[in-house]
Amino acid sequence: MNGSLKTIRASLTGLVSGSAKIFGQVYGALQKSANWKKLLALSLVGLLVLTLWVKHLHTLYFGPNEVRSYLLFIHDGDKFDRVVQLLDEHGCLERTGTFEKFARFRDYDHNIKPGAYQLHSGWSNYKLVSLLRSGEQTPVMVTFNNLRTREDLAGKLARQLQSDSLSFLSAFKNDSNATRNGFKPETFPSLFIPNTYSLYWTTTPSVFLTRMKREYESFWNETRKLKAQTRGLTIDQVSTLASIVQEESNKNDEKSVIAGVYLNRLRKKWPLQADPTIRFALGDFTIRRILTAQLSVDSPYNTYKIAGLPPGPINFPEISSIEAVLNAVIHDYFYFCAKEDFSGYHNFAKTLAEHNRNAQKYQAALNKMKIFK
Repeated sequence: MNGSLKTIRASLTGLVSGSAKIFGQVYGALQKSANWKKLLALSLVGLLVLTLWVKHLHTLYFGPNEVRSYLLFIHDGDKFDRVVQLLDEHGCLERTGTFEKFARFRDYDHNIKPGAYQLHSGWSNYKLVSLLRSGEQTPVMVTFNNLRTREDLAGKLARQLQSDSLSFLSAFKNDSNATRNGFKPETFPSLFIPNTYSLYWTTTPSVFLTRMKREYESFWNETRKLKAQTRGLTIDQVSTLASIVQEESNKNDEKSVIAGVYLNRLRKKWPLQADPTIRFALGDFTIRRILTAQLSVDSPYNTYKIAGLPPGPINFPEISSIEAVLNAVIHDYFYFCAKEDFSGYHNFAKTLAEHNRNAQKYQAALNKMKIFK
């Protein structure tokens, strides 16, 4: 028998019991006296008692008890006492005792289900307990962006979902997970397209990977695949180049121009000579000034030594960066250098001589600011 039927049965049992008691009193009075006025008075008293009792029962089960809206998080392993404590600590209930009584009556104390549950003011114990017993969670909005490493992603997700960062990181560094989803370990970051997603708070790393695969396949529709093919790139190569473009600039109105520079270099089979790949190879994205000695770092991500694109993305490229590659501006620029005003924009050049002049201005600005590394 489900909870609703139990509640109805209990209510009917109570009504029958209460009515029987009252009519028993009336019958006793009838035997003792033939005074109809006295009998009427006893009947009215009995009716009043019954009415008050039913009202109390209705208030206990169906009357408002939730005094504030609150997103309740119940963890794996939480017991009933913990749920009551959370509701009490956050001032959710007007009468905690009635919630406990009704929850135990409906056997919720033995059916705790983890999850995130959106509670609303004005709810009754019946509504509240029914939701918690059902396990019907409220989805949470999970956002991740501006991330470089798998550790960053794992930490970001752990702050928004129940699973801890080590569980997520283990899944992200598991080469079999990469292969199972159609990636190499180096290209696996391409699966995770930064955005905001509606997920259940109890989403496990395994379920998260499944969801990301579905989002990935939806994102890479035929239109985007055709654009990648037109530029002579695979989907993985688009993501890899987009990750470099993303490190070069946070200016969305400039990214497609930078992407065009790198595509020009790839067509000419020039080294990309992308400074962000050096920072990635050194494991230090705080470096502002790449020194000559650092250009010799032994790494497949060193685009000063290795021709073409590196093995995989150097961060998690966002949609704006991917679109910049897919919609790269066609131009004759082969060089670019950060502007000396530190605005975040770049000076573009067609020739090495012009580029060197731009680079000298930027180097002078770094020297003036005493930025030497």
